[in-house]
Amino acid sequence: MAAAGSSPTIVEYFGGEDGYRCGYCKNESGNLSHGMWAHSMTVQDYQDLIDRGWRRSGKYVYKPIMNQTCCPQYTIRCQALRFQTSKSHKKVLKKMLKFISKGDVSKAVSEEEPMDSHVEDAVSCGFVHRSESHVSEAELTPLNEDHTDRVEKEDEDKGETKEEVNVKKAELASLQIPGDKDAAVPGEPSSSTKTVHAPPKPGKGADLSKPPCRKAKDIRKERKLQKLLQNQRCTLEGSPLQAEHQALLLQNSKSTANQPKSIEDFIFVPLPDDALHKLEFTRFLCDSPLEAENPPNGPDCGYGSFHQQYWLDGKIIAVGVIDILPYCVSSVYLYYDPDYSFLSLGVYSALREIAFTRQLHEKAPDLCFYYMGFYIHSCPKMRYKGQYRPSDLLCPETYVWTPIEQCLPLLELSKYSRFNQDAKAVDEDGIKELGRVRVLHKRTIMPYSVYKKRRKGPSDEASVQQYASLVGQTCSERMLLFRS
Repeated sequence: MAAAGSSPTIVEYFGGEDGYRCGYCKNESGNLSHGMWAHSMTVQDYQDLIDRGWRRSGKYVYKPIMNQTCCPQYTIRCQALRFQTSKSHKKVLKKMLKFISKGDVSKAVSEEEPMDSHVEDAVSCGFVHRSESHVSEAELTPLNEDHTDRVEKEDEDKGETKEEVNVKKAELASLQIPGDKDAAVPGEPSSSTKTVHAPPKPGKGADLSKPPCRKAKDIRKERKLQKLLQNQRCTLEGSPLQAEHQALLLQNSKSTANQPKSIEDFIFVPLPDDALHKLEFTRFLCDSPLEAENPPNGPDCGYGSFHQQYWLDGKIIAVGVIDILPYCVSSVYLYYDPDYSFLSLGVYSALREIAFTRQLHEKAPDLCFYYMGFYIHSCPKMRYKGQYRPSDLLCPETYVWTPIEQCLPLLELSKYSRFNQDAKAVDEDGIKELGRVRVLHKRTIMPYSVYKKRRKGPSDEASVQQYASLVGQTCSERMLLFRS
């Protein structure tokens, strides 16, 4: 999808035989990866490369040698269109809203995700740097919220707390009593296990004979609905449509009340005029090997690499870097002011980037995924990326996407795993014709078959074969492999 007249992808391949220090397990030479330098790169080529396990850090593009490296790194993507906020995500979003609107500062210790190791040397200017997790909306778009939504959110918070407490109490009140002396296998139900609902003592536990506590918000809606029905009785009295009309209203009320809130419900809400703080965002192109493209059927901002600036009351508190590609928004880096770590800026920015992906999808229908870089199951601190559901991991052998729920049991058994369970499946884009690989030699573009005949000195076929197998037949015929 390269735009007419845009520069082609030009890379220098370096191989990957030497190991270097791992930032995850601290092995001095256990981190193994293939690497190449991108002098320029089209967004379509980079999209295809990350779908084969590659990742960029600046202009350096690398691919872990998965079956040899000490900490295998699996490409992970979130299905942004189906994303649902978890309880922990909602807490972060509500914490930001309360801070902006009322200045409330959470006393809880922030659980920030750690940074990825490949770019630790990029820390500068007193900002904390975190790789791949973070972003924004349109130019200088303030985050707002009106009084009504804020009151309802506070009521909902209280309601959720009551409901959670009642669930926990109900669980404590349900006692499981084994019927025999043999212990049940962990994780499996026992046929001899009986559930006995013990009556709670006064002031303790929940009475299971009574309905659970309901949210104050739902109670208010039901009261409003009852008043509406009473007002309409005089006009519908005696009408055969009365019962049907009431049932429809009740059904719509229940469906609305039970509808889970989307990420937009938490992020794109107006603030009161007297909010204590103002949070704004700006986006602009940044230096990158990716060639910026702006096709008519693409997003308004175009494709390429962008800086996302987070401004709080006129002060910049974080900068995220994202790549906007044909099928995804790919999170690259996040730098943030450590004085504002209590806002969980890593989580917050990732959620904003997911919402931003959904916005871009409206103009560019193919763009519907949010790439979070690498998932590293062997490093417990790096498993947080798996909490953005639904998400998929890339099979390191066949390059097909597999739901993370199917991958986790395999990774518990072995840190390296082939996720594609079809033993006959192969890399569909594997190299088939080495001679068709495009080469740039002495400012001339030629297929490798021609270059091979012109080349003087020892053969480099093994290196070119390795390069082509890693980037795939499609990319090898589009990209230019620089040969001196």
